[in-house]
Amino acid sequence: MTDLSRQPFAGKVALVTGSARRIGRQTALALAREGAHVITHARSSRHDIEAVADEIRSTGGKATALLADLTDEDAVQQLVHDIHTAAGPVSILINNAAIRGESPFLDLDLETFRSVYSVAVEGAFLVTQAVVPDMIAAHFGRVITLGGVSAHVGVCERLHVATAKAALVGFTKALAVEFATEGVTANLVVPGAIGGQRSANSGTGGKLAGGRHPLVGHEGEPQDVAELVRFLALPSGGYITGQTLHVSGGLYLP
Repeated sequence: MTDLSRQPFAGKVALVTGSARRIGRQTALALAREGAHVITHARSSRHDIEAVADEIRSTGGKATALLADLTDEDAVQQLVHDIHTAAGPVSILINNAAIRGESPFLDLDLETFRSVYSVAVEGAFLVTQAVVPDMIAAHFGRVITLGGVSAHVGVCERLHVATAKAALVGFTKALAVEFATEGVTANLVVPGAIGGQRSANSGTGGKLAGGRHPLVGHEGEPQDVAELVRFLALPSGGYITGQTLHVSGGLYLP
């Protein structure tokens, strides 16, 4: 069993939105290994987030699985209330929840565009606004949001995804500036070509402009992204804020 008292996140609560699989799941596991009480989250996949929470608890960690529609303001407020009851105030927020999928631009309807934007951007806004007051009170907080490489290089048939992920760049910079003196950092982690099993609504990832591929010659793994997220959440990551950090094997070079 892990001695959580020696872990850097011992006594802290981490909310990982969209943590049923892939990057979200690996991030939840990584933060739990460092001692955080992890809140696994999904909109409706209770079985999947309970499985992640069970995996954490099986190794001596702390986890609570909670469902919420992040596009519903009342549901977000209830989620944060339930987190307070189960674990305490959130110190580490990982904005990972997203809807992806693919559609040619001329076939893309407004409802689909709005649904993707709402989860990724409005969901991140609502959750972050709900937890930042507790971070300010503790003079410690980490807001780490997951972006997308399509927003930086261009992509076919994923304009809705690229638009939403691009908005998160400005979201992150604005948060970093506003709360820089409050002990709260905000950073954007941008995965590139990440392998592993995708969810039903993820699509293939789209065709990147110029047929780009990772310079290292292979796809990354979800844990490659989770490791950077874990580092940014550490107390020692407190001098990094307002940054867009790519985990792409050189697929994108800023």
